[in-house]
Amino acid sequence: MSKKDFKGTLSQATGGGLSSLIPDGVEIKRETRGRPRTYAREITKSSQEKTQEGETRATFIVREDTLEKIKALAYWERILIKDVVNRALQDAVDHYEAEKGEIKPIPEKQ
Repeated sequence: MSKKDFKGTLSQATGGGLSSLIPDGVEIKRETRGRPRTYAREITKSSQEKTQEGETRATFIVREDTLEKIKALAYWERILIKDVVNRALQDAVDHYEAEKGEIKPIPEKQ
């Protein structure tokens, strides 16, 4: 049994393809999939690319068992892993500042 060849069926039905239906000089814009990009800020570091305002990308080494718990927590709370990590880091900063006062910024190198 031979395979059927459907090539050209659409172009035959439209009399030369879909491009014949579009007037000359008219540009067709393809729809993009996914979330619209909203990067209107000035990127100063490569770690800020494709992140939202006020965010930057950072890499940390973490214990595997802790990471699994963080992932499970995010799953059960229906939030993003980055939100769980942000909350934990903010809680650590708040706790430190409550005990020892405001954290001073690192001085600039001269």
